[in-house]
Amino acid sequence: MSTTATLATLSDSDRLADPNWWRQASVYQIYPRSFADSNGDGIGDLKGITAKVPYLKTLGIDAVWLSPFYPSALADGGYDVDDYRDVDPKLGTLADFDEMAKALHEAGIKLIADIVPNHSSNRHKWFQEALAAPKGSPARDRYIFRDGKGPNGEFPPSDWDSVFGGPAWERITEPDGTLGQWYMHIFAKEQPDLNWSNREIRDDFLKTLRFWSDRGVDGFRVDVAHALTKDLTEPLLSKLELSAANTGVDGFDDGSHPFWDRDEVHEIYAEWREVFNEYNPPRTAVAEAWVHATRRARYASPQGLGQAFNFDLLQADFDAAEYKEIITRNLAEAAATGASSTWVFSNHDVVRHATRYGLPQVAKEKAGAKGQDGKDWLLAGGPKDQLDVELGERRARAATLLMLAVPGSAYLYQGEELGLQEVAEIPESERQDPSFFRNKGVEIGRDGCRVPLPWKVEGTSFGFGDGGSHLPQPDWFSKYAVEAQDGTEGSTLELYRKALKLRRELLTDEDLEWVENANPDVLHFKRPNGWQSVTNFGNTAVDLPAGTVLVSSGPLEDGRLPGNTTAWLRA
Repeated sequence: MSTTATLATLSDSDRLADPNWWRQASVYQIYPRSFADSNGDGIGDLKGITAKVPYLKTLGIDAVWLSPFYPSALADGGYDVDDYRDVDPKLGTLADFDEMAKALHEAGIKLIADIVPNHSSNRHKWFQEALAAPKGSPARDRYIFRDGKGPNGEFPPSDWDSVFGGPAWERITEPDGTLGQWYMHIFAKEQPDLNWSNREIRDDFLKTLRFWSDRGVDGFRVDVAHALTKDLTEPLLSKLELSAANTGVDGFDDGSHPFWDRDEVHEIYAEWREVFNEYNPPRTAVAEAWVHATRRARYASPQGLGQAFNFDLLQADFDAAEYKEIITRNLAEAAATGASSTWVFSNHDVVRHATRYGLPQVAKEKAGAKGQDGKDWLLAGGPKDQLDVELGERRARAATLLMLAVPGSAYLYQGEELGLQEVAEIPESERQDPSFFRNKGVEIGRDGCRVPLPWKVEGTSFGFGDGGSHLPQPDWFSKYAVEAQDGTEGSTLELYRKALKLRRELLTDEDLEWVENANPDVLHFKRPNGWQSVTNFGNTAVDLPAGTVLVSSGPLEDGRLPGNTTAWLRA
């Protein structure tokens, strides 16, 4: 896919009108409760985001992805939604949302909203109606209710586990006070799964997509996009039977799992695409779909959502050969579907990559998933004495600069532009993530990457707000604050600003040409306009090719590229 002009030559209004804006966009994820607090209640809010739009503009991003801002009891960080067409009163109002959207658009920044279609909150009016209604009623048919096993239905319908630990079924008390049916929840019990075979559910979500699109939302990030459709034909398979049926290398590869990645889910997204195409420019979408690599393309097809996250670099070791294989494969997949690829290192669900890349080898082996999750090591207290902070930061900066040079959309997570480390030292009494409480001693939870941002070097909550922060901020946040890095040459913030500005000036066609290098630790590729990216994954400095150095993730050594460093050049 060709872009006729560099992004830098387009006005803000032209960028907003471009139907292909998403293909090579830099997208900044905001976790609203932890971004900026305007009223001093300790929780970030929409007015706080609006006030920081000038910061976002100077950062140089193309779009904001807003994590859930809907009314919620926060059983799962806002992903338990009470009302899909409103704003949580703790975060603001619909008028505040409109003001924020307007401010972003005036700054030339698109707005992507998180949508959570697999499950609602147990406080949603539909679920409350289901609890009050009898078995077999239309109200219960909006969710997945089943009779239990055993003489009195005392056992769950299957032995399936929730993602957050414990059973995937919860028994209810019937309106007459007796124990009754069970409902399915892949995640927390406060997140009952919706029944997507029910036409009412499908129609209501189409209404929700139009509701937010009409308010200026330019696209949607689709949470758990691969779980909506389910085949719960009796008898339900046991965990052991499911394990035996799993013939895929890294997951089911034939759509036969009862609730993950079934083929029928794409019928839903074909309807969504019709709604997206009602708008000019068409609304965009990106799927969060943890599926077998061979099945990701259908989510990213032009007839479906258009893009799908690939988390391959997020899970990779800091290794040149592995990076090259992942980039090559994903670009080929994107080209085959007409989509563009997506790249991400950090988000609200994983340990920040500046910390992951500083973990010792023993931590990587302990953590699993090639070591890039790191939660087990954090739980063991590893960062206090064995985390190599400097190495982690060098590698994170190098990896991000490389990612920003690769064709496709770059997804950034709030705070990574500051080089923030994961916060491990959160007392149990102040933790919020349900995965921690359901799996004590096993899961550290995701609170460490959701701690409110530091804006100032001193003061209440480092400038997050006047009333403290809903998660504790460590003292070392001071040196990472925006105030400490703003205008400071060599800071991570200024690196991101410079790189994002250059990226916008340099991006044209979605082409990449690898340049062979005799050193296996060096990854070198070319983009159009004479743009080159060179990353040294090793520890010994190497010579750079001829050209003008535009930016580097760390200082050069007598004109040579040090280890764990990336540089952009122009021939």
